[in-house]
Amino acid sequence: MSWEEFFATQSRVMALRSTCPRLAVGCVIVRDKRMIASGYNGSIVGDVHCVDVGCKIVDGHCVRAIHAEQNALLQCARFGISTEGADLYVTHLPCLQCTKSIIQAGIRRVFYETPYRPDPYAAELFALAGIPVQQVHSNLTSFLALQRP
Repeated sequence: MSWEEFFATQSRVMALRSTCPRLAVGCVIVRDKRMIASGYNGSIVGDVHCVDVGCKIVDGHCVRAIHAEQNALLQCARFGISTEGADLYVTHLPCLQCTKSIIQAGIRRVFYETPYRPDPYAAELFALAGIPVQQVHSNLTSFLALQRP
């Protein structure tokens, strides 16, 4: 398994923790082939979870959930871990707001598995910042098949 497949697979594993019934998203931040943070989409600490009480929809978006990329970046902020020059692996193409956070956090490269609502301005911002965005594929299905007797 390549490093890109490995970390894409880790982001899929993180998505299994998602508490959003609409879309499960997972993210890992990697520096020097080491995961330094992870996140999944769900409620903030102390709030109820959408899977338990339903989504809180405003203008077609759940305002209760925080995105996986934001959770991973904020985990780094909370524990004093620099994201400068790190790579970010996420199950779905980042939205515009996450794109802005990724750029401001100094992320070097973004890898995603599934295109999801691509935003032209987000693509423009990544290009302006010189951050390559590359589609990769996880190998979770192949890995799980090897684990079965």
